[in-house]
Amino acid sequence: MIKIKEMPYREKFAKVMDNVKFDESFILPFVQKHLGDQAVSKLKGIWQMGFKPIPEGVPFEEKYEVAYSNWIWLLKNIYTFIRKEMGEDGIKKFERAQIEALIKKNDSPTLLLLKLIRFFSPGTAFAMTSKQMSYQQQWLTPFSVTELTQNKAMIDFPRCKILDFPDTEDICLVGCQSTYPMWVAEQFKLDMKFKRQGNSCTGTLAPLK
Repeated sequence: MIKIKEMPYREKFAKVMDNVKFDESFILPFVQKHLGDQAVSKLKGIWQMGFKPIPEGVPFEEKYEVAYSNWIWLLKNIYTFIRKEMGEDGIKKFERAQIEALIKKNDSPTLLLLKLIRFFSPGTAFAMTSKQMSYQQQWLTPFSVTELTQNKAMIDFPRCKILDFPDTEDICLVGCQSTYPMWVAEQFKLDMKFKRQGNSCTGTLAPLK
């Protein structure tokens, strides 16, 4: 087991809220472009039906749980909505739009520095990226890093939090197992793979060859 700094619930809550805003920022323009203003209004109505208000004066853990359920509602319904309106071809177009949005969101001077480190020391760059991602993604679901070397990271997800919610297969199969690996391959030059068993999963991360 590799020791990774634990993200506090205050930060997990902030991460979820940030991702809700991020998803809205590229989903709504995508829907407007391909389906028009009426479809945007219809989608917003679907979202509003399931969004819960964030409670005040409660611990950040409780705020995080409500915000997380809102994020799940947003994401699982966009896959259903696009598949109904645009078919599987629409899902592929949406996936491409999400990858491009993720690349834009994560493009920073830090990434340029990482590319420079990779040029001189690929193993060091890989270990740095893996540790950073292991911290930054803790808001998604509980996991542990079981192995971390300069050319391989192994992650164990004993019970995926996403799959505790109904109708989240698309988030798993499209979002986690397809979109995210394509994103990290393009932006970070990493090979990401997942092996799911029921509601649990193991993941591997390695430098692209």
